[in-house]
Amino acid sequence: MKNAETPVVKVVLYGAMSSLGSALMAEMLRRQHEVIAILDDLNALAPRPGLRTKAGDLFDAKRVKQSVAGCSAVICLLDAPGLPMNSEHIEKSIVPGPVEEVLAVDALIDGMQAAGISRLFVVGDFEVLDDPEIEDPLQRHAAEEIREALQSSSLHWTLVNAPRRVPGLTIEHFSHVSSSLEPGLAAALERLNRVAVGIADELHLNLHVGEHVNFIATSE
Repeated sequence: MKNAETPVVKVVLYGAMSSLGSALMAEMLRRQHEVIAILDDLNALAPRPGLRTKAGDLFDAKRVKQSVAGCSAVICLLDAPGLPMNSEHIEKSIVPGPVEEVLAVDALIDGMQAAGISRLFVVGDFEVLDDPEIEDPLQRHAAEEIREALQSSSLHWTLVNAPRRVPGLTIEHFSHVSSSLEPGLAAALERLNRVAVGIADELHLNLHVGEHVNFIATSE
């Protein structure tokens, strides 16, 4: 239980409308952290204690600075649907690809450094950095550019491999465990929740700063 001496942990989340975003919101709120979801549609999430929505633009460093000011850490899910992008530099209708991911991280770095916020988790398709068998030169080049940009920054960053997305999962799925889940959904929830718990633990213990991590399933 929180008391007057408990430090308030404020987490800014880009990508809240994804399955992992839902798992992260549920886990952070369970730990009594404050979550600020940066969205285009401020009514996309139902109100709940500890959760705030805020307008922003992931591709504009000045807007990033405004969005993250006063927070403890930032989590950005690069492969999430519904990322806020009102920037004049990005077409609103496009689905962010490798090039846009690089632009987003560049804006994050500049905005966070300007705001004096250092802790950043970037979740994306970074498996290409470890597996030479993956034949996706554009994604590999983007991942390398992102890593190099972070290494050149003053941020305390961690790269996280994105788990498989499961469309349709919301914060309610992770907040209330149900025995009536659709077949196969329980395993997906467990997998995504494991990644959310892992990121929350990394934040709490300040682990793997400046490193690339992958959360894998434990043996049954």
